Amino acid sequence: MHQAPAPIECIILLHGLGRTRFSMSRLGNTLEKQGYRVVNAGYCSQCRRIEDLADTVIPKSLQQCIDYGADSIHFVTHSMGGLLLRYYLSLHRIEKLGHTVMLAPPNHGSEVADKLRNNVLYRIINGPAGLQLGTDANSLPAQLGTADFSLGIIIGNRHTIFDRYFASLLPKPNDGKVSAASARLQGMQDFLVTDANHTTIMNDPTVIEHIRCFLKKGAFSHASEFENNESPGYFRELP
Repeated sequence: MHQAPAPIECIILLHGLGRTRFSMSRLGNTLEKQGYRVVNAGYCSQCRRIEDLADTVIPKSLQQCIDYGADSIHFVTHSMGGLLLRYYLSLHRIEKLGHTVMLAPPNHGSEVADKLRNNVLYRIINGPAGLQLGTDANSLPAQLGTADFSLGIIIGNRHTIFDRYFASLLPKPNDGKVSAASARLQGMQDFLVTDANHTTIMNDPTVIEHIRCFLKKGAFSHASEFENNESPGYFRELP
C-alpha cells in the first residue's frame, strides 16, 4: 500500500526597508532544510510606495508557490515586509494561506519615521515607502485594519549601537526601530518579545526555532520545548 505524498508547503519571505533578499537567506536555507519550498522575494524597497511593491512582489511570489504545487502557502516577513502583506490581504484573498510570522513589523508605524520624515537624507535613503511609515492617522499602517489570518509576531528588545538614539524615541521595549506596542496587531494568535535587535532578528537561532514552531502549530515554542530546558531569552505576551 502506497503512502500519500507529503503535502507541499511553500514559504514566501519578504524582507524589510533598505534590505535585500540576502538578509533573509540564512532563514530561508534553514527552512529549506526542514522540507519547505522557499520563495525569497527580492524587491527595491526604496523605489516605490508600499502599495505598488505589494501589487508587484506578492503575486509573482504566489505564482512561484503555485508552480511548486503548494498545498499551503506561509509567509515570514521582516519589518516593512509585513505591511506589504497586510496591504495585499486588505484587497485580496490568498488561496491555501497557512501561517504568517512577522518579525519586528511597524504595524502602527514608527516614531523614527515621524522624527525623520523631513530629513533630506532619510527621504533619499528610504524613498517613498519610508515616508509611509509614520504613526499619524493618515499613515498607511493606520489604514490596514486587523488581522483575520493566522499570525504570530516577534519583536526584539535590544538595539545596535547605531540605533541608540532612535531607541530613546520609542516606547520600551523596542528594537531601535520599532516598539513592541507598534508591532502588536489585533487578531494575532501569539506575540513574543525576545533578546534580538531589528537588524539581525531573522538570523537569531531562537527566533528561527519559534518561526518553525509557529509554521507547524500556529503558536510559538514554550521554554520547556527547548533542548536542555535552557531559557530562550524571551517573554510572551497575550494577544
